[in-house]
Amino acid sequence: MTKTIAILGSTGSVGRSTLKVIEAMPEGFEIVLLAANRSRDALLEQCLRWQPKVAAIGSETDAVWLRQRLDARATTVVQGERELCDAIAELEADLVVSAIVGAAGLKPTMRAIRAGSHIGLANKESMVVAGAFMSQAAAETGITLLPIDSEHNALHQCLRGERHEEVARLILTASGGPFRTYSGDMDAITPEQALKHPTWDMGPKISIDSATMMNKGLEVIEAHFLFDFAPEDIAIVVHPQSIVHSMIETVDGSYKCQLGRTDMCDPIQYALTWPERRPSPFEGLDITQGLELQFFPADRERFPCIQLAYDAAGGGPAAPTVLNAANEVAVASFLEHRIRFTDIPRINRACLDRLGHTKAANLDDLFAIDEQTRVAAKDILQKLNTVSNLE
Repeated sequence: MTKTIAILGSTGSVGRSTLKVIEAMPEGFEIVLLAANRSRDALLEQCLRWQPKVAAIGSETDAVWLRQRLDARATTVVQGERELCDAIAELEADLVVSAIVGAAGLKPTMRAIRAGSHIGLANKESMVVAGAFMSQAAAETGITLLPIDSEHNALHQCLRGERHEEVARLILTASGGPFRTYSGDMDAITPEQALKHPTWDMGPKISIDSATMMNKGLEVIEAHFLFDFAPEDIAIVVHPQSIVHSMIETVDGSYKCQLGRTDMCDPIQYALTWPERRPSPFEGLDITQGLELQFFPADRERFPCIQLAYDAAGGGPAAPTVLNAANEVAVASFLEHRIRFTDIPRINRACLDRLGHTKAANLDDLFAIDEQTRVAAKDILQKLNTVSNLE
């Protein structure tokens, strides 16, 4: 049977890798929707190649531009979040790959869940912001959330065949980023330094999150909601080689880990073919080439964002939303050279203290809290800049 696929964020790294996998193993897949925010040239190229039923883009100007260049009989062009969500509901794709960066991916992903589509989840922010609501919606519609990011995909694989009560803890591996052994002044770290990840080639936002290790903190929150484990039963270990993508420890003291290449195509293929496994069209990991596997504890003092994430995971329903929104503002400001590297956790902590205990009964409450946090983060950022200038 042909599996219909929708890709939200098709022009980003995960979206391009998804198309690469389908290109390499085309039998059994049909692309029905491709969505991008601003990359109209790349989206046009993808549409001409894959002929999706629907193409979605952010602005009306870009939508008009695309309509002029695409055959409307083959591909309908829609514009903006509302029209994208309507298209998702109408198409009811078998699998929706959620790869829109940031909290912007939440509404389209929730609409896909409500439409009965399984989700290939590459957007961890959606699960961080509204994990409880997403998990509940998934249970109600009977769909499966299939994590695509390598760590949670590894956990998904390790947990196959294991009963929940047989697992003592989940263990997320982390490369440690560019500053694992850094001995310089953390206050003086520049965006250019922080963007140089030692293992992965990623976008700027996630590269900075890796440098602060906020990415691992967010992954703890995501794992908490995805797999229903308490935050204290989810550990982070630093594994510089990035070969073991994650592992579990069972109650009898055994460890079960997933090893693989540092290539997103592998977890994407797993999600595309689930619940089956199909032969990979790519060269695999050769374990006979002298693998070196090292594991170290994560340093919460050097990387305070880790502890902030555990605090948020154990807090109220609004706390993860607050942390994610504050972090997005702080990272964007750091990339613009407006704050110091060490100001990122300061802004995150201040916002979490101010708004983390806000009550949230539904998604609309979370969206409102997200906006309040962004306003608060910008206010805190301005005060930091004022103090810095006085110094």
